[in-house]
Amino acid sequence: MSLKIHIDDSAPPYEQVRARISEQARSGALPVGYRLPTVRALAESLGLAVNTVAKAYRALEGDGVIETRGRNGTFVAAAGSAAEREASLAAQAYAERARRLGLGEEEALAAVRDALRAAYGT
Repeated sequence: MSLKIHIDDSAPPYEQVRARISEQARSGALPVGYRLPTVRALAESLGLAVNTVAKAYRALEGDGVIETRGRNGTFVAAAGSAAEREASLAAQAYAERARRLGLGEEEALAAVRDALRAAYGT
């Protein structure tokens, strides 16, 4: 993740952090599911106060750009409609589970195809 804050910018630092993360998430530079640094780590790397980065993360979460999963961290959220976001989260969970089970990509995709055929009656 590449972020730079410009002191001479008229936007406050928290707004710069919010805008840059939002832009990178929208453009795909930060893909859905990307784990963001902790508030403290990002603040330290940018030379900002922890509260400044926390304010940016809260705004991003309110905008639906990121989501906090408790102790697991903060991640780039799925964009689009609520249904698309939910489907993306389910797909991410499935991919992680399939990998943990030792399935290869083709085996995991075959299981999804079978489930979709059954669900859609095709």
